[in-house]
Amino acid sequence: MSKTIDRRQFIKLASYGGGVVFASALGGIGKAHAVFGASDGEAFNEDFYFVQMSDTHWGFQGPLINPDARGTLPKAVAEVNALVNPPDFIVFTGDLTQTTDDPVERRKRLAEFREIVGQLRVKRLYFMPGEHDAALDHGKAYSELFGPTHWSFDYRGIHFIALDNVSDPGASLGDEQLQWLANDLATQHKRQPIVVFAHRPLFDLAPAWDWATPDGSKAIDQLMPFKNVTVFYGHIHQEHHYMTAHIPHHSAKGLMFPLPPPMSVPKKAPIPWDASAPYKGLGFREIEADNGAFSIEELAITAQVSP
Repeated sequence: MSKTIDRRQFIKLASYGGGVVFASALGGIGKAHAVFGASDGEAFNEDFYFVQMSDTHWGFQGPLINPDARGTLPKAVAEVNALVNPPDFIVFTGDLTQTTDDPVERRKRLAEFREIVGQLRVKRLYFMPGEHDAALDHGKAYSELFGPTHWSFDYRGIHFIALDNVSDPGASLGDEQLQWLANDLATQHKRQPIVVFAHRPLFDLAPAWDWATPDGSKAIDQLMPFKNVTVFYGHIHQEHHYMTAHIPHHSAKGLMFPLPPPMSVPKKAPIPWDASAPYKGLGFREIEADNGAFSIEELAITAQVSP
Protein backbone atom coordinates (compact mmCIF):
# COMPACT_ATOMS: atom_id res chain seq x y z
CA MET A 1 0.00 0.00 0.00
CA SER A 2 1.25 3.48 -0.73
CA LYS A 3 -0.33 4.74 2.48
CA THR A 4 0.45 2.61 5.51
CA ILE A 5 -1.60 2.91 8.68
CA ASP A 6 -0.28 1.56 11.96
CA ARG A 7 -2.36 -1.47 13.02
CA ARG A 8 -2.42 -0.29 16.65
CA GLN A 9 -4.03 2.97 15.48
CA PHE A 10 -6.65 1.00 13.57
CA ILE A 11 -7.45 -1.04 16.66
CA LYS A 12 -7.93 2.17 18.65
CA LEU A 13 -10.22 3.47 15.93
CA ALA A 14 -12.04 0.13 15.97
CA SER A 15 -13.10 0.62 19.56
CA TYR A 16 -15.41 3.41 18.43
CA GLY A 17 -17.10 1.47 15.65
CA GLY A 18 -17.37 2.19 11.96
CA GLY A 19 -15.22 0.71 9.25
CA VAL A 20 -11.90 1.29 7.61
CA VAL A 21 -11.92 0.79 3.87
CA PHE A 22 -9.02 0.43 1.47
CA ALA A 23 -9.45 0.89 -2.25
CA SER A 24 -6.98 0.92 -5.08
CA ALA A 25 -6.82 3.17 -8.10
CA LEU A 26 -8.29 1.49 -11.12
CA GLY A 27 -7.68 4.15 -13.73
CA GLY A 28 -9.75 7.05 -14.94
CA ILE A 29 -10.07 10.66 -13.86
CA GLY A 30 -12.59 11.44 -11.14
CA LYS A 31 -14.55 14.57 -10.40
CA ALA A 32 -14.87 14.34 -6.63
CA HIS A 33 -17.90 16.25 -5.37
CA ALA A 34 -17.73 16.50 -1.59
CA VAL A 35 -20.99 17.04 0.25
CA PHE A 36 -19.02 18.73 3.02
CA GLY A 37 -15.38 19.79 2.70
CA ALA A 38 -12.87 20.36 -0.04
CA SER A 39 -12.65 18.34 -3.24
CA ASP A 40 -10.58 18.03 -6.35
CA GLY A 41 -10.61 16.20 -9.66
CA GLU A 42 -7.18 14.63 -9.47
CA ALA A 43 -6.52 10.99 -10.30
CA PHE A 44 -3.53 9.07 -9.01
CA ASN A 45 -2.17 5.64 -9.76
CA GLU A 46 -1.82 4.65 -6.13
CA ASP A 47 -3.85 2.95 -3.44
CA PHE A 48 -6.01 4.96 -1.11
CA TYR A 49 -8.28 4.31 1.79
CA PHE A 50 -11.37 5.82 3.29
CA VAL A 51 -13.17 5.44 6.59
CA GLN A 52 -16.80 4.44 6.85
CA MET A 53 -18.61 5.33 10.05
CA SER A 54 -22.24 4.54 10.65
CA ASP A 55 -25.08 4.96 13.11
CA THR A 56 -23.57 7.56 15.41
CA HIS A 57 -27.02 8.39 16.85
CA TRP A 58 -25.97 11.75 18.28
CA GLY A 59 -28.54 12.72 20.93
CA PHE A 60 -29.11 9.13 22.08
CA GLN A 61 -29.62 8.71 25.81
CA GLY A 62 -29.46 5.34 27.52
CA PRO A 63 -26.98 4.75 30.34
CA LEU A 64 -27.59 1.00 30.27
CA ILE A 65 -26.91 0.90 26.53
CA ASN A 66 -24.01 3.36 26.25
CA PRO A 67 -23.08 5.40 29.32
CA ASP A 68 -20.58 7.33 27.18
CA ALA A 69 -23.19 8.42 24.64
CA ARG A 70 -21.96 12.01 24.42
CA GLY A 71 -18.30 11.08 24.53
CA THR A 72 -18.11 8.34 21.93
CA LEU A 73 -18.26 10.51 18.82
CA PRO A 74 -15.67 13.08 20.01
CA LYS A 75 -13.35 10.20 20.94
CA ALA A 76 -13.76 8.68 17.48
CA VAL A 77 -12.95 12.05 15.88
CA ALA A 78 -9.81 12.30 18.01
CA GLU A 79 -8.72 8.80 17.01
CA VAL A 80 -9.13 9.50 13.30
CA ASN A 81 -7.21 12.75 13.67
CA ALA A 82 -4.40 10.85 15.39
CA LEU A 83 -3.78 8.59 12.38
CA VAL A 84 -0.33 9.19 10.91
CA ASN A 85 -1.77 9.21 7.40
CA PRO A 86 -5.28 10.65 7.24
CA PRO A 87 -7.91 8.91 5.12
CA ASP A 88 -8.68 10.33 1.71
CA PHE A 89 -12.25 10.82 2.82
CA ILE A 90 -14.80 9.71 5.39
CA VAL A 91 -18.34 8.53 4.67
CA PHE A 92 -21.04 8.58 7.35
CA THR A 93 -23.70 6.08 6.28
CA GLY A 94 -26.73 7.35 8.13
CA ASP A 95 -28.40 7.74 11.50
CA LEU A 96 -26.15 10.65 12.28
CA THR A 97 -28.56 11.58 15.07
CA GLN A 98 -31.15 9.96 17.30
CA THR A 99 -34.72 10.48 16.18
CA THR A 100 -36.89 13.16 17.77
CA ASP A 101 -40.40 14.43 17.09
CA ASP A 102 -39.29 18.00 17.75
CA PRO A 103 -38.11 19.68 14.52
CA VAL A 104 -36.12 22.26 16.48
CA GLU A 105 -34.31 19.56 18.44
CA ARG A 106 -33.72 17.59 15.23
CA ARG A 107 -31.92 20.56 13.67
CA LYS A 108 -30.00 21.16 16.88
CA ARG A 109 -28.73 17.58 16.95
CA LEU A 110 -27.78 17.66 13.28
CA ALA A 111 -25.94 20.95 13.81
CA GLU A 112 -24.11 19.60 16.86
CA PHE A 113 -23.12 16.48 14.94
CA ARG A 114 -21.83 18.60 12.05
CA GLU A 115 -19.82 20.77 14.43
CA ILE A 116 -18.16 17.77 16.07
CA VAL A 117 -17.24 15.94 12.85
CA GLY A 118 -16.14 19.24 11.34
CA GLN A 119 -13.06 18.81 13.52
CA LEU A 120 -11.97 15.83 11.46
CA ARG A 121 -8.68 16.59 9.70
CA VAL A 122 -9.61 15.24 6.29
CA LYS A 123 -10.22 17.04 3.01
CA ARG A 124 -13.56 15.41 2.28
CA LEU A 125 -16.51 14.37 4.38
CA TYR A 126 -19.52 12.68 2.81
CA PHE A 127 -22.85 12.21 4.52
CA MET A 128 -26.11 10.42 3.93
CA PRO A 129 -29.14 10.29 6.22
CA GLY A 130 -30.62 7.44 8.19
CA GLU A 131 -34.27 7.08 9.09
CA HIS A 132 -33.56 8.70 12.47
CA ASP A 133 -32.42 11.82 10.60
CA ALA A 134 -34.94 12.00 7.80
CA ALA A 135 -38.04 9.78 7.98
CA LEU A 136 -40.22 12.16 10.00
CA ASP A 137 -39.76 15.16 7.71
CA HIS A 138 -38.82 13.51 4.40
CA GLY A 139 -35.22 14.66 4.82
CA LYS A 140 -36.04 18.38 5.06
CA ALA A 141 -33.88 19.23 8.09
CA TYR A 142 -31.07 16.98 6.91
CA SER A 143 -31.00 18.63 3.48
CA GLU A 144 -30.89 22.10 5.03
CA LEU A 145 -27.65 21.25 6.83
CA PHE A 146 -25.99 18.64 4.60
CA GLY A 147 -27.38 18.97 1.11
CA PRO A 148 -28.73 16.21 -1.18
CA THR A 149 -29.76 12.91 0.36
CA HIS A 150 -28.43 10.94 -2.61
CA TRP A 151 -25.43 11.71 -4.77
CA SER A 152 -22.52 10.26 -6.76
CA PHE A 153 -18.90 11.12 -7.42
CA ASP A 154 -15.77 9.64 -8.97
CA TYR A 155 -12.50 9.22 -7.12
CA ARG A 156 -9.31 7.67 -8.49
CA GLY A 157 -11.03 5.37 -10.91
CA ILE A 158 -13.96 4.28 -8.74
CA HIS A 159 -17.53 5.53 -9.10
CA PHE A 160 -19.28 6.08 -5.75
CA ILE A 161 -23.07 6.26 -5.38
CA ALA A 162 -25.15 7.02 -2.28
CA LEU A 163 -28.80 5.97 -2.29
CA ASP A 164 -31.49 7.33 0.02
CA ASN A 165 -33.79 4.63 1.38
CA VAL A 166 -34.78 6.55 4.51
CA SER A 167 -36.42 9.87 3.58
CA ASP A 168 -39.49 7.96 2.47
CA PRO A 169 -41.21 6.78 5.68
CA GLY A 170 -41.92 3.48 3.91
CA ALA A 171 -38.18 2.97 3.28
CA SER A 172 -38.53 2.96 -0.51
CA LEU A 173 -36.15 4.54 -2.97
CA GLY A 174 -39.03 5.74 -5.13
CA ASP A 175 -39.43 6.03 -8.89
CA GLU A 176 -37.75 9.44 -9.10
CA GLN A 177 -34.57 8.27 -7.40
CA LEU A 178 -34.53 5.02 -9.36
CA GLN A 179 -34.66 7.06 -12.56
CA TRP A 180 -31.83 9.22 -11.24
CA LEU A 181 -29.82 6.04 -10.62
CA ALA A 182 -30.56 4.80 -14.13
CA ASN A 183 -29.34 8.09 -15.59
CA ASP A 184 -26.21 8.01 -13.44
CA LEU A 185 -25.36 4.43 -14.40
CA ALA A 186 -25.96 5.17 -18.08
CA THR A 187 -22.75 7.22 -18.06
CA GLN A 188 -20.65 4.31 -16.75
CA HIS A 189 -18.86 1.50 -18.61
CA LYS A 190 -20.07 -1.98 -17.70
CA ARG A 191 -16.65 -2.80 -16.27
CA GLN A 192 -16.43 0.40 -14.24
CA PRO A 193 -15.76 -0.34 -10.54
CA ILE A 194 -18.74 0.95 -8.57
CA VAL A 195 -19.22 1.33 -4.81
CA VAL A 196 -22.76 1.91 -3.55
CA PHE A 197 -23.63 3.27 -0.11
CA ALA A 198 -27.08 2.85 1.44
CA HIS A 199 -28.33 3.13 4.98
CA ARG A 200 -30.71 0.19 4.99
CA PRO A 201 -29.85 -3.05 3.20
CA LEU A 202 -31.09 -3.06 -0.38
CA PHE A 203 -32.07 -6.74 -0.06
CA ASP A 204 -34.62 -8.38 2.26
CA LEU A 205 -32.48 -9.17 5.28
CA ALA A 206 -35.24 -8.97 7.91
CA PRO A 207 -38.30 -7.02 6.71
CA ALA A 208 -40.10 -7.58 10.03
CA TRP A 209 -37.29 -5.62 11.69
CA ASP A 210 -37.27 -2.89 9.03
CA TRP A 211 -34.02 -4.34 7.65
CA ALA A 212 -35.00 -4.13 4.01
CA THR A 213 -35.85 -1.74 1.17
CA PRO A 214 -39.22 -2.51 -0.50
CA ASP A 215 -37.98 -1.52 -3.97
CA GLY A 216 -34.31 -2.26 -3.33
CA SER A 217 -34.44 -5.13 -5.83
CA LYS A 218 -35.07 -2.57 -8.58
CA ALA A 219 -31.80 -0.81 -7.74
CA ILE A 220 -29.98 -4.15 -7.62
CA ASP A 221 -31.43 -5.05 -11.02
CA GLN A 222 -30.01 -1.81 -12.43
CA LEU A 223 -26.60 -2.63 -10.97
CA MET A 224 -26.55 -6.24 -12.21
CA PRO A 225 -25.12 -5.49 -15.69
CA PHE A 226 -22.02 -4.00 -14.07
CA LYS A 227 -19.29 -6.52 -13.38
CA ASN A 228 -17.66 -4.84 -10.42
CA VAL A 229 -20.11 -3.53 -7.80
CA THR A 230 -19.81 -3.53 -4.01
CA VAL A 231 -22.46 -2.26 -1.59
CA PHE A 232 -21.72 -0.90 1.90
CA TYR A 233 -24.53 -0.12 4.30
CA GLY A 234 -25.32 0.52 7.98
CA HIS A 235 -28.57 0.42 9.96
CA ILE A 236 -28.19 -3.07 11.46
CA HIS A 237 -25.28 -2.18 13.80
CA GLN A 238 -23.31 -5.36 13.11
CA GLU A 239 -21.18 -7.18 10.59
CA HIS A 240 -23.12 -9.00 7.91
CA HIS A 241 -22.17 -10.21 4.44
CA TYR A 242 -24.56 -11.17 1.66
CA MET A 243 -24.42 -11.81 -2.08
CA THR A 244 -27.01 -10.95 -4.72
CA ALA A 245 -25.56 -12.85 -7.70
CA HIS A 246 -22.07 -11.30 -8.15
CA ILE A 247 -22.77 -8.22 -5.98
CA PRO A 248 -21.55 -8.37 -2.36
CA HIS A 249 -23.26 -6.38 0.39
CA HIS A 250 -21.35 -5.57 3.60
CA SER A 251 -22.84 -3.92 6.68
CA ALA A 252 -20.89 -1.73 9.12
CA LYS A 253 -20.98 -2.04 12.87
CA GLY A 254 -22.64 0.89 14.60
CA LEU A 255 -20.94 3.57 16.65
CA MET A 256 -23.44 3.91 19.49
CA PHE A 257 -24.61 0.36 20.32
CA PRO A 258 -24.81 -3.13 18.78
CA LEU A 259 -28.02 -4.88 17.76
CA PRO A 260 -28.76 -8.64 17.85
CA PRO A 261 -28.41 -10.84 14.75
CA PRO A 262 -31.44 -10.67 12.43
CA MET A 263 -34.56 -12.36 13.84
CA SER A 264 -32.51 -13.97 16.65
CA VAL A 265 -34.76 -12.61 19.41
CA PRO A 266 -38.51 -11.96 19.61
CA LYS A 267 -38.06 -8.18 19.73
CA LYS A 268 -35.25 -6.11 18.25
CA ALA A 269 -33.53 -3.98 20.91
CA PRO A 270 -30.04 -2.59 21.54
CA ILE A 271 -27.67 -4.95 23.33
CA PRO A 272 -26.95 -3.61 26.85
CA TRP A 273 -23.53 -2.17 27.68
CA ASP A 274 -21.10 -4.70 29.11
CA ALA A 275 -18.91 -2.89 31.66
CA SER A 276 -16.43 -5.75 31.61
CA ALA A 277 -15.98 -5.36 27.86
CA PRO A 278 -16.65 -1.73 26.83
CA TYR A 279 -17.68 -1.35 23.19
CA LYS A 280 -18.25 -5.05 22.79
CA GLY A 281 -19.93 -5.64 19.43
CA LEU A 282 -18.38 -2.58 17.82
CA GLY A 283 -15.44 -2.79 15.48
CA PHE A 284 -14.03 -2.07 12.07
CA ARG A 285 -13.16 -3.87 8.93
CA GLU A 286 -10.24 -3.53 6.61
CA ILE A 287 -11.17 -3.73 2.94
CA GLU A 288 -8.55 -3.83 0.22
CA ALA A 289 -9.22 -3.62 -3.49
CA ASP A 290 -7.11 -5.30 -6.14
CA ASN A 291 -8.27 -4.75 -9.71
CA GLY A 292 -11.70 -3.97 -8.36
CA ALA A 293 -12.04 -7.10 -6.22
CA PHE A 294 -12.54 -6.24 -2.56
CA SER A 295 -11.10 -8.48 0.17
CA ILE A 296 -12.32 -7.92 3.71
CA GLU A 297 -10.64 -8.63 7.02
CA GLU A 298 -12.70 -8.21 10.16
CA LEU A 299 -10.57 -7.25 13.16
CA ALA A 300 -11.46 -7.89 16.78
CA ILE A 301 -11.83 -5.13 19.34
CA THR A 302 -8.98 -4.98 21.83
CA ALA A 303 -9.06 -1.38 23.05
CA GLN A 304 -10.79 -0.77 26.35
CA VAL A 305 -12.45 2.62 26.82
CA SER A 306 -13.82 3.75 30.16
CA PRO A 307 -16.88 6.02 30.12
